[in-house]
Amino acid sequence: MSASAADSRSAQLVLNIYVGLFVLYLFLPLAVMSAAAFNSYDYPSVTQWRGFTLEWFVALAHDQRLLQGLVNSVLVALGVIVVSIPAGLSGALILTRLGQRSGTMLYSVLVSPVLTPGIILGISSLIFWRQFGVAGGLFVAVMAQSSFIASYAMLLFLARLQRQDRTLEEAALDLGASHTMVFRRITLPFLAPTCFTAAVVAFLQSFENYNTTVFAIGGEWTLVTEIASRMRFGLSPVINVVGVIFVVVTLLAATSYVVLRGKPKR
Repeated sequence: MSASAADSRSAQLVLNIYVGLFVLYLFLPLAVMSAAAFNSYDYPSVTQWRGFTLEWFVALAHDQRLLQGLVNSVLVALGVIVVSIPAGLSGALILTRLGQRSGTMLYSVLVSPVLTPGIILGISSLIFWRQFGVAGGLFVAVMAQSSFIASYAMLLFLARLQRQDRTLEEAALDLGASHTMVFRRITLPFLAPTCFTAAVVAFLQSFENYNTTVFAIGGEWTLVTEIASRMRFGLSPVINVVGVIFVVVTLLAATSYVVLRGKPKR
């Protein structure tokens, strides 16, 4: 018993050390980045501490390109939601109603954009829309991102639809309901939670995308492409401030979600 207890304590100690190192690996870079945002040194650093300051937050408030990049990122992400959610839902509905052979073939086609490199998607979208006289910009960026983000939305809807009880739809049709009414009264309410999840995934995928966006955006820019372009000339602590803001927003959103989910339903 003593040997077994010692082995158990040793295993628990190793597990605790591993978890601690893993958490440190995840959050130490965020802590260093956040600390550098409050350093008065002109280059992001915590080893060369020159004193506490908020000047980089003020500098961000006056950085028009970063602010406009943020606006453009939000606009593109919202556009991607508008395009990718209906497209993904349509693909999922079709797949659940096709036979196995045709459904497998169509599934492979609809999922293929996820496996395609973002550079190829961006360049091909730019070339395609130029044939119609549409130059690179926010619209082309929306369409380029939607070409693969819609596949993610489709996978989410497909997973949800596979758990649906189809007998409810069949019973409604037998009772005289139209297909439109069945979709509006039965299918759509069943998919409502997935619609929200897919919208969040689409927004986040679009907001952080670089490979596809940088080729499709043309003369415009998003927050990610602007930050990437500045990295060639050396970073400024203003970029750290952007990171701090996103970390705070993420923590607030996650905390709010946990609190709201923990409240008992009336």
